[in-house]
Amino acid sequence: MTDSVILDVWCELQCPDCHHALDDVRALRARYGDRLDIRLRHFPLEKHKHAFAAAQAAEEAVEQGRGWPYTEAVLARTAELAERGEPVLLDVARELGLDVEEFDTALIDGRHILIVDADQAEGKAIGVTGTPTYVIDGQRLDGGKSQDGLRARIEEIADRLLADTP
Repeated sequence: MTDSVILDVWCELQCPDCHHALDDVRALRARYGDRLDIRLRHFPLEKHKHAFAAAQAAEEAVEQGRGWPYTEAVLARTAELAERGEPVLLDVARELGLDVEEFDTALIDGRHILIVDADQAEGKAIGVTGTPTYVIDGQRLDGGKSQDGLRARIEEIADRLLADTP
């Protein structure tokens, strides 16, 4: 039996579809807990001018121990991020009690750019074209066009993997 299953979620923090996908992510987290390792992977799209900075800010939140809460809070404000840009990223950090000066510095010095670039390159290499896209057990499930049935498919794969004996 597998201890845990990895689910990569290719996400873009200015993407309204990724915001809607949070319900599925929360439901999966509630159902599987630690048995499903949900990993945020960055895939900023060129059409969203603040997405690359948001991905870097999310990595700073991971450094400060609040990756998912930060990601969820930014995704709840995709329209505001599109309108106001980077100040929203700092506002969210402040609201979560994170070190805002460190966020500001991270966005200026680009310390997380390599992580974001590596995620994006890997995503392109495996055929990610839009967000959200899920990868579990080597299967790519594209939620960019429609998310209908994706959670059920992820659960089906996770249940099978968690039940399999080595």
